[in-house]
Amino acid sequence: MKVLVLGGTLFLGRHLVEAALERGDEVSIFNRGITSPGLFPEVEELRGDRDTAALAALHGREWDAVIDTSARVPRWVRDTTQLLAPTRAHYTFVSSISVYRDLSRPGVGEDGPSHTIPDETVEEITDSETYGALKALCEQAAHEELPDRTLVVRPGLIVGPYDNTGRFTYWVHRIARGGDVLAPEPRDQPVQLIHARDLAEWILSSAEERLTGLFNATGPETPLTLEQVLETCVSATGAAARLVWVDEGFLVGQGVEEWSDLPLWVAPRAHPGNAGLLAVDTTRALAAGLRFRPLEETVRDTLAGAEEAPGAGLTPERERELLAA
Repeated sequence: MKVLVLGGTLFLGRHLVEAALERGDEVSIFNRGITSPGLFPEVEELRGDRDTAALAALHGREWDAVIDTSARVPRWVRDTTQLLAPTRAHYTFVSSISVYRDLSRPGVGEDGPSHTIPDETVEEITDSETYGALKALCEQAAHEELPDRTLVVRPGLIVGPYDNTGRFTYWVHRIARGGDVLAPEPRDQPVQLIHARDLAEWILSSAEERLTGLFNATGPETPLTLEQVLETCVSATGAAARLVWVDEGFLVGQGVEEWSDLPLWVAPRAHPGNAGLLAVDTTRALAAGLRFRPLEETVRDTLAGAEEAPGAGLTPERERELLAA
């Protein structure tokens, strides 16, 4: 295929380019040239700025598949899809499960209600609801402009090498250092995640098949709990680590923030609105061929290929204070 990746040098985009090259695809990337320019010498680099509608580099070009990892406001999607309309290109928009308005219960499917925003001209992302509403409007714009050739992918937590968020990476590196590791209850909290490479390979194969529609894209097939994830981190890293499970109520009382201070933890009993965040329905994507590598491999890949991110997870001092308390 002739593939254009909008973005292409940061996390999922980088994995998409690598996977496309491994498949033997002819790859172009379009971005501002700020993040890792020259990362792929064998790839055509097209320069522009979607925020200012500087899309001249895309005019008059033809691709089999265009994969959009970078659009965050509907105007960007409309500008791009209107350029693609006279061509035969299949368009994939990478959205997010953050579009869902109600994630208080597990099992939300693609028909679940989405966030809305009173003023649809707003482009500033101020909180998670704004982010989700703008992503939902991006989806709507894509379907309106290219109704018969748009694939919308709604990932949950994407993990693996090049991860710049540090969310899953925090646990892998923290456990690899060993010692007593603060682990938040409830240990049976569901967890969903997907290796960026698995997601990239599925997106490319789906684009080649010209798959259309909405898909929650996270995993694995068999439900995971937080305890299983953290214990797998211990075994896969070979660390001399001991998980010390700490009561959810105690952590909330100590001002520990779910998701940021302790990534993957959503404090489902204290904050029931988050209870289904990591437990959406993936039946549709599984039926469309989405598959996952073993979690042990994902842990090892993350340890080798992703650095810890500042601000993700507890500092060693704070962890020691909480364990002592």
